[in-house]
Amino acid sequence: MVNSVTSARRTLTAQVAEQLLSKKLLLATAESCTGGLIAAACTDLAGSSDWFERGFVSYSNAAKTELLGVPADLIESHGAVSEPVARAMVEGALRHSRSQVAVAVTGVAGPGGGSPDKPVGTVWFGWATPDGVVTDKRCFDGDRQQVREATVQHALLRLKQLLA
Repeated sequence: MVNSVTSARRTLTAQVAEQLLSKKLLLATAESCTGGLIAAACTDLAGSSDWFERGFVSYSNAAKTELLGVPADLIESHGAVSEPVARAMVEGALRHSRSQVAVAVTGVAGPGGGSPDKPVGTVWFGWATPDGVVTDKRCFDGDRQQVREATVQHALLRLKQLLA
């Protein structure tokens, strides 16, 4: 299964790369629960420096504020795993990079940390393209590794759709 997941992710990432290259756009990532896995998927491809500009791993709330400019009061009032924070993260990734496209993820990968309102597997996404910002919430099943892998997959798949 690992090889098929890796192969599918590599194919999807290559398709996103082709889209970014054809449009002469650069990508930045802002990641919390995935800890840099989206950036790693991008930089696994040879030649990614032509379309991947930088990645921010903003795992802590302080890092979200310091690296991306997410207002601390926004995190305090909505929680780190929320639509406003995902939106602020993706907007911050654009502001703090040379990219025109960005993806952000913030979620509860587990096994702990969940709550009735935000159970383990809850992930908020943000995507920024020249057409604007889109956000989405997903609830994934599985263990920590499965939630994180599903998050990477969804982040790249939706980015591919938005760039089409």
